Amino acid sequence: MTKTSGHRLSFIGLFAALTAIGAFISFPLPFTPVPFTLQVTFTTMAGFALGSKYGALSQLVYLLLGAIGLPVFANRLGGIGALFGHTAGFLWGFVLSAMLIGWLATKYRPRKALPIVIVLTAGLLLVYATGTVGLMVVLGLPAKQAFMAGVAPFMILDLLKIGLAAFLIMKLEPLGLLPPEKP
Repeated sequence: MTKTSGHRLSFIGLFAALTAIGAFISFPLPFTPVPFTLQVTFTTMAGFALGSKYGALSQLVYLLLGAIGLPVFANRLGGIGALFGHTAGFLWGFVLSAMLIGWLATKYRPRKALPIVIVLTAGLLLVYATGTVGLMVVLGLPAKQAFMAGVAPFMILDLLKIGLAAFLIMKLEPLGLLPPEKP
């Protein structure tokens, strides 16, 4: 294993662990079936820092850890059932979001706050879309009700989490945790 692949594996594991920590910082809200968590901060950072393939892989590792029963999902849940339950759309959305953010970050190389926020927000919108579809399928909710239950209550807080992620990304740039410049 090369030094680069060893570092990459370490960062894949790190972002899987950070996503789990983001899930531990969760609490249920009485007006929605979706709990508040800090996962968005870390899933978006994973895509930006690791790129499309490895950012998505870090989130798949996170899902695998939960699927085998480790209590890494929100409200300290674990088990394969969570990957098909009412928050499954959000969980699978983390993988797709990291993939999209990694692709955008690699293609456009944003280095200033606003472009970084725009890239991260694109990933967040994908999580919202998959989460809404998941609520529609699993709970049988109409689209508007699924959106109002699973997305609307979190939008302002999620934008703050995106801002935090952008701030952390900008602080981590000197450490080489951003996609390399175009050749």
